[in-house]
Amino acid sequence: MKKIDLRKRLPTSIVLLSFVFLCVQFFSPLLFFLVLQALIFATLLEFYNLASKRGLRPQKTFGIVLSLIVGISFYFESFSLELAFFISLLLAALYFVLSINKIEKLPGFPSSIALTLFGPLYISFTLNFFFPLREQEGPFIIYFLFAVIFLGDTGAFVIGKLFGRHKLAPVASPKKTWEGSFGGIFIACLGGILAQQVLLHNMPLWKAILLAFLVHAVAQISDPLESLFKRAAGVKDSSNLLPGHGGFFDRVDSLILAAPFLYFLVKYVGIE
Repeated sequence: MKKIDLRKRLPTSIVLLSFVFLCVQFFSPLLFFLVLQALIFATLLEFYNLASKRGLRPQKTFGIVLSLIVGISFYFESFSLELAFFISLLLAALYFVLSINKIEKLPGFPSSIALTLFGPLYISFTLNFFFPLREQEGPFIIYFLFAVIFLGDTGAFVIGKLFGRHKLAPVASPKKTWEGSFGGIFIACLGGILAQQVLLHNMPLWKAILLAFLVHAVAQISDPLESLFKRAAGVKDSSNLLPGHGGFFDRVDSLILAAPFLYFLVKYVGIE
């Protein structure tokens, strides 16, 4: 079974990493933005599908429209995020006032509007920070983030397997331990140092370590939050679209909170 899983995971990993590198390194701002929106739409659909498995009814197509409105505010400076959120709320109010036209629909209204609105906030608002992060700081800061997250996650898994004893979040992620968490942060700091030495020479070493520490700590909140949605839906993976890796939601779970957090760290603390 492990060999079969590896055969599935490795080709998928190579294709994904190659495509991500091309996007981050070479794509024009518009093309990068469009690919990012496609990723967000796929992730948002998986999020809505998890809710549907519990008998809830988020309005998927309408939620994608709201997601795009939020995304546009990141691309056009004249279209503010505040305006995007207000338009989304206004459209949601109009949509549900008109669509809830039978008494029988009332019981499902609160959960439907809450999930429909939460999806773009949780997925689109957060992941769209990749766009200003790349445009303002360049591709290397994205590689720094990937090194911190992916090496840290690998370190947390290995160290947790070897030395894990104390559960970190027994309901959200039963296999995660405090030992794995601390080990993951340590490896994440090494990943930050590696990225700083190879790519970000202007970043002081102490700042690379600090950013890596903080970003991976936030990622360790972001990851089990996604797991809560999957466990509530009673599934292991958000989908099977990526052989050996589950779904898009599974691949970006740690990045959902980590990407905007790094953006704000860079904005207010700087990288030099």
